[in-house]
Amino acid sequence: MIIGITGGIASGKSTVVKVIRKAGYQVIDADQVVHDLQEKGGRLYEALREAFGNQILKADGELDRTKLSEMLFSNPDNMATSSAIQNQIIKEELAAKRDHLAQSQAIFFMDIPLLMELGYQDWFDAIWLVYVDAQTQLQRLMARNRLDKGKARQRIASQLPIEEKKPYASLVIDNNGDMETLIKQVQSALLSLANPR
Repeated sequence: MIIGITGGIASGKSTVVKVIRKAGYQVIDADQVVHDLQEKGGRLYEALREAFGNQILKADGELDRTKLSEMLFSNPDNMATSSAIQNQIIKEELAAKRDHLAQSQAIFFMDIPLLMELGYQDWFDAIWLVYVDAQTQLQRLMARNRLDKGKARQRIASQLPIEEKKPYASLVIDNNGDMETLIKQVQSALLSLANPR
């Protein structure tokens, strides 16, 4: 069984993943996969450098993720170019990791922030959506990334609205409350997995 984990930006997916890992389950982290591919010499690094030039690199030749992020979120054309370049490479890498893990794990998870946006729904037996309301999401993103309201809204707008993700979810994990409530919800869901009715 493969379970997809998704949610909006600053919804609390990382916390959910920590609880899942602590329970002993494997989680493929799409953001980490992307990060690895963007390392100097990686497939995405080379593709992005070719598309945007050396201006997206730091002095040491590493990818300047902050600069790249600003370029993408401030310019829809740049975002479209980046997405076209990255999505296929990322999909191939995630598929390879999924297929490898499926050989040894009966149940595992894949944390994919843009799961619905990029059409990964068919990969999963179940999808867990980490949900927060719009106001909570905005406040958490501003605090976490030290963004002003305008930039935070811009980042949120780059994803499918979280309300539109709900119909795809097998389970909605409500993260509008405190950490303890969130953890209990995840633990309860994991218990149901371990002891199906």
